[in-house]
Amino acid sequence: MITFGYKNKFNGPLRALTAIAVGVVMVLSKTNALELVVQIIAAFIFASGVVSLIVGYRQRKNGTMGLMGFNGIVDILIGLALFFFPGFVAGLLIYLIAFVLICLGFFQLIGLGSASRVMKMGIWSYVLPFLVLAAGIFLMTNPAFIGEAIGVVAGAFLIIYGVSELLSSWKMRKAIDEYEIHRTAGPSAPAQPGEPMSDVKDVDYEKVEEQ
Repeated sequence: MITFGYKNKFNGPLRALTAIAVGVVMVLSKTNALELVVQIIAAFIFASGVVSLIVGYRQRKNGTMGLMGFNGIVDILIGLALFFFPGFVAGLLIYLIAFVLICLGFFQLIGLGSASRVMKMGIWSYVLPFLVLAAGIFLMTNPAFIGEAIGVVAGAFLIIYGVSELLSSWKMRKAIDEYEIHRTAGPSAPAQPGEPMSDVKDVDYEKVEEQ
C-alpha cells in the first residue's frame, strides 16, 4: 500500500495546519502577503539557527560544536537576509507554492487511489486533491494574470490544500489501520505438497497394556 507521507499519523495533520495558518495570514494580510510569508519563514530559519548554536554549545564535549555552530551561523545569516530583504524571494515564492501544491495534490491522489484497494473511497474523496493539483498548475502558469491579488489567491489555495490534507489524512489513517488488520489477521496458509509434515494425519489409537 502506497502511503506517501501518511505512515506517521502526525505528518499529515501537521502539514495541513501549517498550510492553513500560512494561507490565513496571506489572505488576511493588508500588506504585501508574499513578503510577509517570506519574513515568517525567515523568522523560523533564524530561530532554527539560534537553537543549533545553543545545542552545539551544550554538546561541545562531543565534538559537535563545529558542525552545528557552522549550520547555526548560516541559518541565522540567511534568516536575517530574508527578513530584511524579502522582496526578491517573494517573487520566487509563488512558483515554489505552486510547485508544492502540484506535488502534494498528486501525492494525495496516488495515496487515496492506493487506499481504495483496502477500503471504499467515494468519488468525492478525490475532488479536493484534484482541486489542489489544478490550483498549483493554475498558479504556476498564470501568475501575471492574477496580478496584485496573487498573494491572496495563493493563500486561498493553501487553505483549500490544508482542508484537503486533513480529510485525506483521516481517510489514509483508516485505510492503513484496515490494511494492518487484514495483514496480521489473515488465514494461515495451508501446507504445500512436498513440505515437511504436509502428509501427517491424525488417527485413532488404543493403548496396549504391557504383559
